[in-house]
Amino acid sequence: MTNWLPDIAAGDGPIYARLADRIEQDISAGILPAGAKLPPQRDLAYDLGVTVGTVGRAYALVRERGLLSGEVGRGTYVRDRGAAAPAPAGEISPLTDGTRLYDVPGEKLRFDSTAAPEVGQSDDIGALLGAIQRENPADLASYTRRFPQSWFAAGSAWLARNGFRPSPEHTVPTLGVHAGVMAVISAATAPGDGIVFEHVTYSQLARGARLIGRRAMLVAADGDGVVPDDFERLCAQRHPKMAFLMPTAQNPTLSIMPEARRRQIAEIAARHNVLLVEDDLYGALTDDPTLLLTEFAPDRTFLVGGLSKSVAAGVRGGWVLCPPHFTDRVRIAHKMTTGGLPFVLAELCARLVLSGSAAAIRTRVIAEINARLALARDALAGFDYLSQPNIPFLWLALPEPWLSGTFKNAAFEQGVLIDDEDEFKAGRTEQVFHRARIGITVPRRREDVARGLAVLRDLLEGGRAGYDSFG
Repeated sequence: MTNWLPDIAAGDGPIYARLADRIEQDISAGILPAGAKLPPQRDLAYDLGVTVGTVGRAYALVRERGLLSGEVGRGTYVRDRGAAAPAPAGEISPLTDGTRLYDVPGEKLRFDSTAAPEVGQSDDIGALLGAIQRENPADLASYTRRFPQSWFAAGSAWLARNGFRPSPEHTVPTLGVHAGVMAVISAATAPGDGIVFEHVTYSQLARGARLIGRRAMLVAADGDGVVPDDFERLCAQRHPKMAFLMPTAQNPTLSIMPEARRRQIAEIAARHNVLLVEDDLYGALTDDPTLLLTEFAPDRTFLVGGLSKSVAAGVRGGWVLCPPHFTDRVRIAHKMTTGGLPFVLAELCARLVLSGSAAAIRTRVIAEINARLALARDALAGFDYLSQPNIPFLWLALPEPWLSGTFKNAAFEQGVLIDDEDEFKAGRTEQVFHRARIGITVPRRREDVARGLAVLRDLLEGGRAGYDSFG
């Protein structure tokens, strides 16, 4: 159907969005049936009198809505919505949850999570929950109708670092960091906008962004984080609206961005009018003295943090520090995308922080993490890996001939769940790291951590031949 010519004169918004909407309408109407081939981008651009980039952006937007498929050299086709269409090779589908299992076998040792280890925090949490129940029975029986100032003060206190203390009035309590970032994306970008991610990062946000019609753009990174020259190139050529960054203890590479580079990234973002999201979830565990990225660009940076790695993952609490003109929009977007903040959760998080319990638990969590890191250093001595004090995972380099996915499968068959590098890929990339992330905090006992690490060492020493012989 290469002679199809859409009418995009009607409608509101930019041309690429109107073209994307017309494609979707014609698919729904049967004008573009399943299997139909759309015109080449250059041909359609000429016929419509627009740029090739405009058509490419429209095609990408409709592809992200799950209606088109295609690859270089073959063209773009309408998907059969009656059948599950696989993602192109090497690409993570936006409709899946990466490479992790939904239903985890109970007998497996979980090294695929970095939740705060169990250090007796349930006693602290239980005592606070009891007090909340006794003091606020009406609030527990109804929807959240009031927002005490303590909720915002707690966020300001928890996000504070190295003398920097956020303004409580611009701090938004959220259902954890993930929900907070998705609220930011929803509030500050529009369908079709590009969001910059590193090639490997907390990729569930990239997948979540795709689900609501945003485009992931990949930027190069090195041992110090995002490479400024590549970020500048991406901003100049592809005009992203936002960039998601983890400057301190990046997940999974563990890089810490130096102050000079943070300043560079902030300057580039200002030149190209790009908003920044600074995920400091792991930063709260570190002693890193580097100034936060938000201190260099407070008018365009959203600082997010929470309790899942430092206090308890079962308490889905977090906060977003917003540029002042975005605060109300993010609050509303968070309510619209999550259904609203439960009173008991927000009150619990505030009391944990303001009572000092969260800081005390964090101290115990850090001590336990470092004890487990010592076990890892002993178990993996002689092998190449990256680690940081206080951070609950390692970025393990796999010796020849291991591939990341194959090593993950071998570990699974031996009773250990780990994350291969594909779990962290924010989009289609040719970069191969030959690494796996090893989380060390979920097994309840240190003996279980040591046992799982011993399994991984045996696999590393045995090589692929050992895996090929598994029954």
